[in-house]
Amino acid sequence: MTDRLTEYIINSTLQKNTVNFRRSNISNPNDEGKTSVRLLVRGKVQGVYFRFNMQEVAKKNHVVGWVRNLPDGNVESFIEGKEEDVNLVVEWSKVGPENARVDDVKMDYGQYTGNYNDFIIRHD
Repeated sequence: MTDRLTEYIINSTLQKNTVNFRRSNISNPNDEGKTSVRLLVRGKVQGVYFRFNMQEVAKKNHVVGWVRNLPDGNVESFIEGKEEDVNLVVEWSKVGPENARVDDVKMDYGQYTGNYNDFIIRHD
């Protein structure tokens, strides 16, 4: 009797812990309508608080990712979130803060990754 009871408990536990996975084009239904974009901002964009201001704009618009200075004097950023929120930050980056002079913004849109929880300034 004890063996049957033990077998029943083991089988019941295994069945409760079984998880079925399904493949889908959307990894998470909450990711629908979200996007990512990599920006390369050229011009007088270093030494004018571009990264700090971009971080503030990104946080106000509820997007995540990062921004960093490049050795060539440009700024690179990776932004993701709801498409309309991302686009607001992209539009801001075409103008930048008060003392900046933005000559060009290269944009490379991609699929939402969900790898970020905050918008940070990178120092690498």
